[in-house]
Amino acid sequence: MNKILGVIVSVDGDISQVGMYRMSNDAEIIWNGEILVGPKVGAMLTILQNDVRIIAKVINEKVIDQRNSVKSQEFDNRYHKNSVNRIISLKTQGVIENGQFKVTSRYVPMIGNEVTVTSKEDINLIFGIKNNAPCISIGKTIFENKRLNVPINELFASHIGIFGNTGSGKSNTLHKLYLNLFQSKYREKIFQKSRFFVFDFNGEYRGKSIFGLDDSLRKIININTQDSKKTDKILLDKETFLDGDILVMLFDAKRGTQAPFLLRSLKKYKSISENNNRLAKMEVGLLKKLLSDFKHTAPDIEQEWIEVFEKYILKDIQDQQISYLKNQLEDLSNLKKVSSTGYINSAETKYFKEEKNKNYFYRGEKFSDSAKEFFNDLTSYIEKGLDNSNVFKKFKIFMAFQMVYITAWNNNNAKYLSPLLNRISNVLNNLEATIQVRDKTEVEKYYKPLTIISFLKSNLTIKRIIPMLLAKMIYNAQKERVSKKKSVTTTTHLIIDEAHNILGSVKSSSDYWQNKRLSAFEEIIKEGRKFGFFLTIASQRPADISPTIMSQLHNFFIHRLVNDEDLAMIENTMPTLDHASFNMIPSLGQGEAVLTGKGFPISIFAKIDHASKNYRPKSDDVSLTDIWS
Repeated sequence: MNKILGVIVSVDGDISQVGMYRMSNDAEIIWNGEILVGPKVGAMLTILQNDVRIIAKVINEKVIDQRNSVKSQEFDNRYHKNSVNRIISLKTQGVIENGQFKVTSRYVPMIGNEVTVTSKEDINLIFGIKNNAPCISIGKTIFENKRLNVPINELFASHIGIFGNTGSGKSNTLHKLYLNLFQSKYREKIFQKSRFFVFDFNGEYRGKSIFGLDDSLRKIININTQDSKKTDKILLDKETFLDGDILVMLFDAKRGTQAPFLLRSLKKYKSISENNNRLAKMEVGLLKKLLSDFKHTAPDIEQEWIEVFEKYILKDIQDQQISYLKNQLEDLSNLKKVSSTGYINSAETKYFKEEKNKNYFYRGEKFSDSAKEFFNDLTSYIEKGLDNSNVFKKFKIFMAFQMVYITAWNNNNAKYLSPLLNRISNVLNNLEATIQVRDKTEVEKYYKPLTIISFLKSNLTIKRIIPMLLAKMIYNAQKERVSKKKSVTTTTHLIIDEAHNILGSVKSSSDYWQNKRLSAFEEIIKEGRKFGFFLTIASQRPADISPTIMSQLHNFFIHRLVNDEDLAMIENTMPTLDHASFNMIPSLGQGEAVLTGKGFPISIFAKIDHASKNYRPKSDDVSLTDIWS
């Protein structure tokens, strides 16, 4: 038997007005042993229509005086006892039919339908929890004061957005969601079948007990560009580092000349980079070509080749041959060109020793034996230098020689490509301190089921580069696993706190780097779900997040927001957020949030549980009096 509170007295679209009975004015109602919320703004009520229960939310209330209408100050008798009727307005949310809650416009309230309190069972159906469905508890609903269980499948197999001003509780919500997931009965299989990566820009998730895990399941990587001796390393696989699109973004290669040059060079590098002897012979072959074709090359181009050799190879040579090598390079630098006989030395006392022809290096399209011997020495030293170089230095060496090659017969290229070479050197120097490139097997073993990367002590360049590189790598790895299995048997979850640091909307069409970086993340969020790759982002400024990324989120946890731009972004992005719920966002208290999205058929107001001090992230408000005491 239902507790009848009132009756529908008017209907206007999805808004109905209810004339309330006198006994229905309590804030809470005890019914069938349950304490149920009374008919106040934000509460759920049920409209009875035959076998269908129409669920509606209270959006406002007022009283109508039934007896008195005199408005003079002297004879005003309005609003006395037994003189008024209470009228509340309801907005239809959906219906419960055949044991399921559905959002549909098939049923509408009718005048004369009775209105009753909404039962606990119906509340569970409304909140998206079907009987025996896997769920976790994260708090209590604000109006119903019931434990809030959120569905695991509908929530975590989706892209999630958590937004709120500083101090509103968004970091606690993010942490609580995954803490309770990791402590659920699925814990063992979660860490066998799924991997979680957290990008932590403020260093909030570095505590010993964060997410309730120990070091066997959790790895915390602290990126420190302020002190290279104290920084941890990120491991990338070679395929990710040598991805053409990524390198074009990293080096900000312009589309006209720089990007084509970079991509052509990269293609050549990939074909030869595994064979250092072959690579060394190629660079020495370039020197031979510069010397033999001196009539057509740029002036003194061989000197630029020598400068590259001295910068990257010679300074690392520590054996007894260093003096000999320096003398030979000096002799090579002093060669003068003559039109008929090739290269001769500028000083008779300095020449490459050759028994029969002491004064020539190259003549008649042939190099002297001493020159050939010198080329072999150069090849040996370059190969040794490449053997002792990491992937970053090796790539810098190759690109520097490529610069010599591309400008040798067209010196005009130099003014376009020199800035690119400088950027390549600067970016790789930054990466060298924080990244190591390894094969896929080693990379796979390096990361734990939960890996937290802290960028608290990183410079701006690293904050922008590493998240993109790592996101691209783990996304490609997940796609590859799904492609091999032809089904999703494992998942990857990327969690980005303070996401506006890397997902900010593009302010200018000329910001090529920002456009390309956003394109990478937009591909992930658009295509990731079908490959078992899911994104969770948290930010205090949703208006700063790319609208494309915002539009692809499936579920939202909205804490207090007061900025008009942020509120406008929320209103335009979330079709499941009704106007009454939207208007309450600026007045939410700490830890309170409105939940909306595909996992929640209607908007839910909840107070998220606060994790214990041992577990929660380092985002508590500062107590000045404690400091001063």
